[in-house]
Amino acid sequence: MQVAREEIIVLGTGGTIAGRAASAADNVGYRAGELGVDELLRGVPVPPGVRLHAEEVAQIDSKDMDFAVWATLAGRCAHWLAQEDVAGVVVTHGTDTMEETAFFLHRVLGPGKPVVLTGAMRPATSAAPDGPQNLADAIAVAADPQVRGVCVVFAGAVHGASDVQKVHSYRTDAFSSGDAGPLAYVEEGRLRVLRPWPGPATKGAAPALLRPAAWPRVEILVNHAGAGRAIVDALVKDGVAGLVVAGTGNGTVNHALEAGLLEAQQHGVAVRRASRCAQGRVLPTPNDRLPAAVGLSPVKARIALMLELMP
Repeated sequence: MQVAREEIIVLGTGGTIAGRAASAADNVGYRAGELGVDELLRGVPVPPGVRLHAEEVAQIDSKDMDFAVWATLAGRCAHWLAQEDVAGVVVTHGTDTMEETAFFLHRVLGPGKPVVLTGAMRPATSAAPDGPQNLADAIAVAADPQVRGVCVVFAGAVHGASDVQKVHSYRTDAFSSGDAGPLAYVEEGRLRVLRPWPGPATKGAAPALLRPAAWPRVEILVNHAGAGRAIVDALVKDGVAGLVVAGTGNGTVNHALEAGLLEAQQHGVAVRRASRCAQGRVLPTPNDRLPAAVGLSPVKARIALMLELMP
């Protein structure tokens, strides 16, 4: 691996990787976001010629990720990526919403340099923590001149921001890119690329990120047997700007729920159909009355629609 003699910025946001439990045998009963990012970096190997600079952005459990933290994180990433001597950025993050943050940064930053998210499924106090190796791999990926854009590095695999999903609640290899497959693997600090690296996304609504309280409200609904429209009607009455329905199969929606969504659409609410299936994508047809979120999971379709609706 060729390594640039430049700086890697490590931005901490908390998560399990910074978690602490009372016992080394406890991998679930911990408090996330207890350790600072400087502590996480102690003893982590760094590629030759690479300097690290650590900065704390937040100390939260990623289930509590919100627009304010996203706006701050995007701003700090943009600041550091603009520095000539910075080769890339690593973000330590909780696993629960990591795929959402990765996709958000992918859409609003569109970086030509790497932004690499990583975390852990076991707390730092575990008898066998996975965080140190994940962090070492993420730093190696961020320092590699082949890499650009936003990706997630976890359990030795490199996943693109558009494809990555958390697919397991407990295992240390909790992430997958579905039928797209990972972009690469990290093997003893070296990158083995499997498929062409995706280009950066078009930059999104960066000025609106300064006002997270004004971001449009977009909610997610799930189709299921017997699904009705009551929740749709309540959300429309409450002033929701957009709705994403996690449909069954190829984005199919129960007739009662569909009727509510069609009426919401007529009243100016933006609606998108995704699929609750873990793999595959919604393939639109000419007769669709509700637009498809082609290629996006429900949570990513929500982010895309939110950015689309920003002034």
